[in-house]
Amino acid sequence: MKPSDRSTLLHMRLLVGFLGERAQCAWWPTAFYEASSRLFLDPVFCKTSRLAQYHGVLEAARRVHDEHLSLGSYHLFRLPEEVEQDLHTSIQSSLGDDLASQAPQSRETALEALKRMAASGGTASVGPTAIGSIKDLDSTDTLQAIAAAYRLAFTQDVKTYPYLVP
Repeated sequence: MKPSDRSTLLHMRLLVGFLGERAQCAWWPTAFYEASSRLFLDPVFCKTSRLAQYHGVLEAARRVHDEHLSLGSYHLFRLPEEVEQDLHTSIQSSLGDDLASQAPQSRETALEALKRMAASGGTASVGPTAIGSIKDLDSTDTLQAIAAAYRLAFTQDVKTYPYLVP
């Protein structure tokens, strides 16, 4: 996977993770990106609190998506092991620091960033939404389709779970 694709996936995870939290669209009941979360994360994870935020939201989003999708399908928060390892390495590197420091501060800025990643057009679909095959994960069209599905769902106040088949 190209570094630019890893960067796009990480940034998309941050945006969707932020938008899915209870203060924004409430797809999952977490508050890792609220200002108050730093009060309890910093003492425990003094050097890695941003990483703890990322992993907390990642796990919450993964669980919600897994509940709505069939076993064996892939989604933004559950990818093949080698991709997950690459993303984990990236989030711990300087790329991860850059992305974590760019965590959105408001719903509007997150939606705008997601809009820049997304393919134009389309309508929001509710529930599980097939995007394509996991072998096309490194395709710009696939990444844009995933971003578009989330953007439309968040703006139209519906829940969608875009997935890729093995």
